[in-house]
Amino acid sequence: MDHSVKLRHTVDALFGTGVSKFLPKNFEIKLSKKTGRIRSVFDKEKLLLTSRSDGGLAITIHCAKLFLKSKKFQENCLHIDKESNEFVKDGKSVFCGHVTSCGKNIKIGSDVPVLYKNQVIGVGKSVLSSKMIMSQNRGVAVKIR
Repeated sequence: MDHSVKLRHTVDALFGTGVSKFLPKNFEIKLSKKTGRIRSVFDKEKLLLTSRSDGGLAITIHCAKLFLKSKKFQENCLHIDKESNEFVKDGKSVFCGHVTSCGKNIKIGSDVPVLYKNQVIGVGKSVLSSKMIMSQNRGVAVKIR
């Protein structure tokens, strides 16, 4: 299978059907020299995403901004309040008490874009599922990368 087709299928499986349409037309795929697998994807020398050891994709803020145009992708996003905005921009974790809303597609260990006023301010790995995040007022919800 062609690497670009495989990438598009993986993006659709992880973030929702049709999200891969928002990938740039001329993205560049870097492959691992040892395994031949996709290592990273670039758009005009800007990193979009890298592959994780568990088979998932680690997206960047730039990639999340591109995907944010998709309604399906917004089910993977987490919205925070004004108080924690600056902390997240500095790379600190998001706590459950500061989450205003979150998409229903957030699962433990998934990549989660963090939004403030519909602008992507960070991307991290979810520690809890969406139901758990909204039901709790304490504890870490997302660890920012």
